[in-house]
Amino acid sequence: MEKILLDTDIGGDIDDSVCLAYLLSQPECELKGITTVYGPTVTKAKIASAICKAAGKDVPIVPGLRKPLMSEKNEHPLRQAVALEKWPHDTVFPDQGAIPFMRDVIRKYPGEITLLGIGTMTNIGLLFATDPEIPSLLKQLVVMCGLYTDRTPRLERLPLEWNAYSDPYATAIVYKAPLKICRSVGTDVTYRVIMNKNEVLKRFTAEILKPVLDFAEPYFEHIAKTNYSNRIIFHDPLAAAVIFDPDICVFKRGTVEIELESSRLKGFTHWKEDPDGIHEVALEVDSNRFFEHYFSIVK
Repeated sequence: MEKILLDTDIGGDIDDSVCLAYLLSQPECELKGITTVYGPTVTKAKIASAICKAAGKDVPIVPGLRKPLMSEKNEHPLRQAVALEKWPHDTVFPDQGAIPFMRDVIRKYPGEITLLGIGTMTNIGLLFATDPEIPSLLKQLVVMCGLYTDRTPRLERLPLEWNAYSDPYATAIVYKAPLKICRSVGTDVTYRVIMNKNEVLKRFTAEILKPVLDFAEPYFEHIAKTNYSNRIIFHDPLAAAVIFDPDICVFKRGTVEIELESSRLKGFTHWKEDPDGIHEVALEVDSNRFFEHYFSIVK
């Protein structure tokens, strides 16, 4: 049984909600808590609460930091929030703050917690900065963060990944931390686990995915107005899935450093393969194995 602490910026892109549905369905997952990060974190906590209640699970949810540590906020709108009225959810959350909550959970279970970061690294960065012993108390850190090869559509614009560049200083703190295991799943592999809207509507039949589909509708309406195709990229579910089936991806060991000098490329993930490095980066993904795994759990 994996004890998981989830840190998420749920509510913008739909993949966070798809990921939470997976964790709530995964029989090997003991979800010890959820923290939200970046922007309207209380509203994000409500979205997480709605999915937990639909699953019949009572999971502690604590809103986290709204703004990056040092850089300016570049916030995505919470389009999914319009569907909140359709689903029961908590409206009042603990006021202790995400950082003390995360610290307490990790210290209660030393060496047992997998911290899964699928949002901006602000909460995790501040946690590590204010309690430097925490990284050594984790079983592992797994993050959907960064871009490590040239195989992604993002290179048509800038070679940056949202979770890394939205708070580059927090990201730098995270990647400098002395972790036992630090695994990164970047957009160069997550862009290879895509499902179009028609296939989503066909395959999202599980009860837990009903609120996710409602939250997805405003997301689909938005991207239909852009140059993007109507699809879901399973960024965050892939990061969660490799905790339970690591062979979905091929990981290589090396070193990740975060660009902080260049204003244009601040948050860029410099990756160098090194068998003695402290970071493990996903470089390949078996897409068929991922989808078979996901829908064998969420059913």
